[in-house]
Amino acid sequence: MPNRRGASSWAIPVGVIAVALILIVTVIAQGSENRPGPEVPPQAGESQQPGLTGVERRDPDDLLAVGPVDAPIGLVVFSDYQCPYCAAWNHDTLPEMMTHVDAGDLRIEWRDVNVFGEASERAARASYAAALQDRYWDYHDALFEGGEKLPESQLTEGALIDLADRLGLDTDRFTTDLNSDQTRQEVERNASEGINLGVTATPAFILAGQPIVGAQPTAVFVDAVDAALETAGG
Repeated sequence: MPNRRGASSWAIPVGVIAVALILIVTVIAQGSENRPGPEVPPQAGESQQPGLTGVERRDPDDLLAVGPVDAPIGLVVFSDYQCPYCAAWNHDTLPEMMTHVDAGDLRIEWRDVNVFGEASERAARASYAAALQDRYWDYHDALFEGGEKLPESQLTEGALIDLADRLGLDTDRFTTDLNSDQTRQEVERNASEGINLGVTATPAFILAGQPIVGAQPTAVFVDAVDAALETAGG
């Protein structure tokens, strides 16, 4: 899958904060068990919440994004590499979303919030280090292979480097990038953004400005994309 290089500074627009309360309340309602929630996407013709579209960076140099910068709608994914529901969504629903990416209708931007702690943060740094070699999606999918999260014992620094080796990455460069200030800062930026929006359980999504919480069935996302495209005139 395609990937793009570089990073740029970004801050949450002031206008997003009030609208983000919708997402915060919905996430808190999920509790601490990270279970899929009851969020229902908007139907075709319903008004959208334009404020949350400001979370989309639309940065052509975003390493963790795929799809046209000017796609009609965007999907921001807040995830964690130790979250089983994130792994299931990646396996079951992401491929369907990628068909919209390939059609030029959707841009996906990935943000790791690392709510499960140090091993999650380390895996997020590893995926970013892979992205610096244009191998983000290969590495990302390997961390969620078969729709399952890896055990924490496979998220040690040594295990993550071994995974990079198995995927054919330059392991010397990978190891350096894994522990670089640039990587740590980018991972922290993504995590802080999610936490500032109230994402304390994963997965959580913002699709065309609308929050969807939990690994909802694929049909929920398909219907939401179709409705958003209709609203956008796609």
